[in-house]
Amino acid sequence: MVLGMLRTIREQIETVFREDPAARSTLEILLCYPGLHAILLHRLSHRLHRLGVPLLPRLLSQFGRWITGIEIHPGAKIGRRFFIDHGMGVVIGETTEIGDDVLLYQGVTLGGTGKECGKRRCWAIS
Repeated sequence: MVLGMLRTIREQIETVFREDPAARSTLEILLCYPGLHAILLHRLSHRLHRLGVPLLPRLLSQFGRWITGIEIHPGAKIGRRFFIDHGMGVVIGETTEIGDDVLLYQGVTLGGTGKECGKRRCWAIS
C-alpha cells in the first residue's frame, strides 16, 4: 500500500512537469501546487469512502477544500494522471467520473447542479 501511494505521488509529480512548463522542481511542486495537494487528499479520502469509513472521508475532503480552494467529493471517481491547473473554485461532485490523462482549469464544476438522475463523466480528448 505504501509503495502504491509513493508510485501515485511520483506519477502525479511527473504529470505536473508534463502539463505545466512553469514547474521548476519536485520540491516546488510538492510545496506549491494546490491541485497536487487536492488530488492526493482525494485519493486517500476516496479509498476510505470505498471502505465504508464514516465521516472521515468527508472531513478530509473539506480540509482539502479549505487549504486548496478545490472541492472533491470522496465518492468521485478520478483516473490516473489527473492534473488541476490553477484550481481555485473547482468543484467535483460525488457522481463525477473522470478518466485518465485529464487536464482541468479553475472555476469548473463537474457533477449535478440539480435533481437530475444519472452519472456525469469526463474523459480526455485527444
